[in-house]
Amino acid sequence: MIGIYFSGTGNTKYCIDKFINNIDNNSDIISIESKDIKEKLLKNKDIVFAYPIYYSNLPKIVREFIINNKGLFKNKNVIIIATMGLFSGDGAGCSARLLKRYGANIIGGLHVKMPDCIADVKALKRSEEKNKQIILKAENKIISSAQRLKNNNPTKEGLNVFYHIAGLLGQRLWFYNKTKEYSSKLKVDNNKCIKCKKCISLCPMNNLEIIDNKIITKNKCTMCYRCITNCPAKAITLLGKKVIEQNKIDNYID
Repeated sequence: MIGIYFSGTGNTKYCIDKFINNIDNNSDIISIESKDIKEKLLKNKDIVFAYPIYYSNLPKIVREFIINNKGLFKNKNVIIIATMGLFSGDGAGCSARLLKRYGANIIGGLHVKMPDCIADVKALKRSEEKNKQIILKAENKIISSAQRLKNNNPTKEGLNVFYHIAGLLGQRLWFYNKTKEYSSKLKVDNNKCIKCKKCISLCPMNNLEIIDNKIITKNKCTMCYRCITNCPAKAITLLGKKVIEQNKIDNYID
């Protein structure tokens, strides 16, 4: 078994680590950004695939990864973990339908609610105590799902037609254009920016560069919030106008 994942701010990586380690702590867990990902996929029949959900849809980077590597999923057994801040409907189903098209066998699906990671929208922020409670519930759900898999009774959230309808009507029909293409909305306040270049090194899309001592965006943001959450000057925004609070999974676990 291998665990593969995309994680912007750490929530999804935390979930797949917990899931895999409750099944087989000798299994590899590797980011889709890794240069070794294709080699690892070729060598493994059983895959746990984890990613966050945006607007009840796949992040653009995840969809492209599946399409660009479609030949690697044929006849593979795939369990999907979809993480979310509020609701996704058919978060696991979003990739399941695509993977089935390329010959994968979808074994199970798991939806996990995690702490908010959108740092620049006040309405989405939760208290520290609330986020800790969310993580505790997530851990219990992940452990239970891992045990079900070991008992050959995998969780199948997000995979049937009722989940699909919920995902469509809940958000995807109204916000499809948010994830159809990469975003050009990322903003850097170069008056606040301290030019540490941390955002440049963290970006999975190489969307940021420094020119004439200014951080410039190249309009290819996958909305992972990695740069926003880790900017020491709180100089980067995407949906809102200012950074409210930079929540990270490390803030809530011992």
